[in-house]
Amino acid sequence: MAGSYDFEEQERIAAIQHWWEDNAKFVYTAVAAFVLSVAGWKGWQYWSSVQTAEAAAMAAQLTKTTGDPKKTVDLAQAVIDKHPRSFFASEAALVAAQASFEAGDLEGARGRLEWVMNKGREEHRGLARIRLAAVLLDLKKYAEALELLDGNKDEAWTAMAADLKGDILFAQGRLDEARAAYKLAIDKSDARSPLRSLTELKLGALGGAP
Repeated sequence: MAGSYDFEEQERIAAIQHWWEDNAKFVYTAVAAFVLSVAGWKGWQYWSSVQTAEAAAMAAQLTKTTGDPKKTVDLAQAVIDKHPRSFFASEAALVAAQASFEAGDLEGARGRLEWVMNKGREEHRGLARIRLAAVLLDLKKYAEALELLDGNKDEAWTAMAADLKGDILFAQGRLDEARAAYKLAIDKSDARSPLRSLTELKLGALGGAP
């Protein structure tokens, strides 16, 4: 019995050896590929963390450029150029747009806000939409501004979008529509919101009631 067992065991060992001889190269290749993929993933994680830290450090410098729109815009553009997919690139673009707007460079502000809308992070697009519509209002591009606001699907921005829409309609002399937009803004805003109080003043000035 023992001899039979030994013989069968030897056959199994021989079969395994034969399989290994035929497939060793494939196994080594598969293992190597797995190791490389893990190493690549770890490397990507490390590279990503380094890039994020660098982008954050660059963006932090923007606080030191307050009062100098050119420095703000140049530094923000450097963040955008070097780390375009990062959270900080979107933040930098918003800061640069604000600096450009305050300096009277409406087209510069428009360009950076459009970049956030098209290429920035999703979490920044709601604010970029509102600010861009405000810039378009100043540029008297009313149709573009209204179309942009009508594209808002985020409930968090509904009140502000409606308020700004009222301003645009008022600028066009469309008073009844402006009143309706202001009423919507009031309806969608929090009772304690400063925006609500401001919107109520606008509606009152147009002879409307909340």
